[in-house]
Amino acid sequence: MPTILEIYRHLCQGYCLDNWWPAQSPFEVAVGAFLTQNTNWNNVEKALANLKQVEALDLRLLADMPLVQLEQLIRPSGFFRQKAQRLQHFCRYVLDQHGGSLEDLLQRDLEQTRNELLALSGIGPETADSILLYAGRRPSFVVDSYTRRFLGRLGLLTGRESYDDIRTLFMAGVNQEVSLYQHYHALIVTHCKECCRKTPLCSTCLFADICDYASQVA
Repeated sequence: MPTILEIYRHLCQGYCLDNWWPAQSPFEVAVGAFLTQNTNWNNVEKALANLKQVEALDLRLLADMPLVQLEQLIRPSGFFRQKAQRLQHFCRYVLDQHGGSLEDLLQRDLEQTRNELLALSGIGPETADSILLYAGRRPSFVVDSYTRRFLGRLGLLTGRESYDDIRTLFMAGVNQEVSLYQHYHALIVTHCKECCRKTPLCSTCLFADICDYASQVA
């Protein structure tokens, strides 16, 4: 069974990635983390483009914007009413508790900041860690459905692990470095989109010789 570090090295041999989560500001990353909930990135890009078109990708502007207007701008991302409420609540929280400074929130003690994010409406572990890792550039590994699928098929998960169990597995398995965590997460997502799909392409997979799932279907 491969280790977390061995899996990373194997992925690096198979894929070359650059600028995987493009954004012009940490706040844009944070907004994207909300919008990407239960949708694909193409829909998020459309919603972000709408916000940019009216020059509304600003914490204070979003906090004060009429909710109906915000809903229509982010409509392409799906669940737009729920996401608009959550996003506006987040913006108002940063204004009220951190003087409008996202940096002030994200650069405090890592676990303290993570717990603070998790206490906010609409922010679960995946969204919190996405904001920390990509907006705050803090070493907090992101676990998503691709991660569970990939590690489960490799035989490293039983399916009973919690989110934090899997996050700890990664954070104990490789050096706690922001660039490494970002790259590793991006590699897993890319591999699962290209090969380890819901219906996997095991015959072309670079992990076929060490994957429990591939050995069972061979």
